[in-house]
Amino acid sequence: MVAAAEAEMAGRVVAELREACATPAARLEEVTAAMEEEMRAGLREEGASKIKMIISYVDNLPTGNEQGIFYALDLGGTNFRVLRVQLGGKEKRVVKRESKEVSIPPHLMSGSASELFSFIASALAKFVANEDRSDMFDDKQRELGFTFSFPVRQTSIASGTLIKWTKAFSIDDAVGEDVVAELQTAMQKKAVDMRVAALINDTVGTLAAGRYYDEDVVVGVILGTGSNAAYVEEASAIPKFEGELPKSGNMVINTEWGNFYSSCLPITEYDEALDDESLNPGEQIFEKLISGMYLGEIVRRVLLKIALQSTLFGNVNHTKLKTRFLLRTPDISAMHHDETPDLSVVAEKLADNLKIRDTSLETRKMVVEICDIVTRRSARLAAAGIVGILRKIGRAIPGDERRSVIAIDGGLFEHYAAFRQCLESTLVELLGEEASRSVAVKLTKDGSGLGAALIAAAHSHHQH
Repeated sequence: MVAAAEAEMAGRVVAELREACATPAARLEEVTAAMEEEMRAGLREEGASKIKMIISYVDNLPTGNEQGIFYALDLGGTNFRVLRVQLGGKEKRVVKRESKEVSIPPHLMSGSASELFSFIASALAKFVANEDRSDMFDDKQRELGFTFSFPVRQTSIASGTLIKWTKAFSIDDAVGEDVVAELQTAMQKKAVDMRVAALINDTVGTLAAGRYYDEDVVVGVILGTGSNAAYVEEASAIPKFEGELPKSGNMVINTEWGNFYSSCLPITEYDEALDDESLNPGEQIFEKLISGMYLGEIVRRVLLKIALQSTLFGNVNHTKLKTRFLLRTPDISAMHHDETPDLSVVAEKLADNLKIRDTSLETRKMVVEICDIVTRRSARLAAAGIVGILRKIGRAIPGDERRSVIAIDGGLFEHYAAFRQCLESTLVELLGEEASRSVAVKLTKDGSGLGAALIAAAHSHHQH
């Protein structure tokens, strides 16, 4: 009898989770409408919305006609990459791509700006030194796209001041400074003849990389450790935009949708606790519901509650179960996709990560269901966000015949099949059979590298 009562108690926890995470179509419609409303508010004036709707100053996306050699610098974490990309126009596209990854010595992450940028410029100098000074450059200056994945107040296509560092960086004298000017100065000191043609973030790069191969790409989305979206807006539809409208009539907007919040979001006690204990309480709520960094952590919290209320997991030591971020999204994915008859992958993950051994098949099935509930909510909310963007730009609505493609990068979308399938089927459900026929989703990799080089090419001084 004890076993039955235990199972019933755990069943109740799962049933409550299922209800709290529910995303019926009607609720997703509310999320979509709220996303569109927040986007409009963010375009009207600074600070009027939870989502920043940053003007990227990228008004030309690559067309495929670009030719020449372009460079990219991708700085977003403990490593940075330098890339050289040779473009051969419509027929040949990317002829050659070479890159080098460099790890940043920890002391430079909290030193001075000039030390960090000097180190980066030295790596660029080395990278450029071993290439033959071919006819490609004659007297032309090399051009570089700079992906800088930290909060920046962009002031033009090639300038932006650092708002604050995130991750492991804390270089105080760089805050409020123009990161492009810092890099440009460091390159001059190292005699690297290179012009920063564009300062971008990885999401804008994903949009550009997608557009390069498919002219119908209108939205770029990152669904990985974090989440964000960028899209092509009509420049005349951005009331807060000051200055002359670009010739193209377009402007790429970096939504920063991770910070989206609305009372219609399905938020559970586990999400609230995760948020309270996070480094940024009350911020990035949408990201905390959908991105890869958090899915495993939400599942861990549910399992902990079950372990504390019952002995379903046997006589288990709670130390591991109480360790934050011990369960990662790849673990959740592996359990969710376990097709062995006795769910041996689930047994293995529970034993290895959480020291939960000797589980029954029923208990392992329950764990898979928890993974499913949390991941489905994530994928369905991401789909609702995408539909909000499409509606904002008048795409995939009755009477719109145009093909609309969403370029998506990130491990959550690329490697978690159940997540990807759920996202795609939810798009069909929300858009309707007919409209969804003109919408496609494409995995688009390396926006932060290739994308940056392509934006440099699209904004090159030598191309026009």
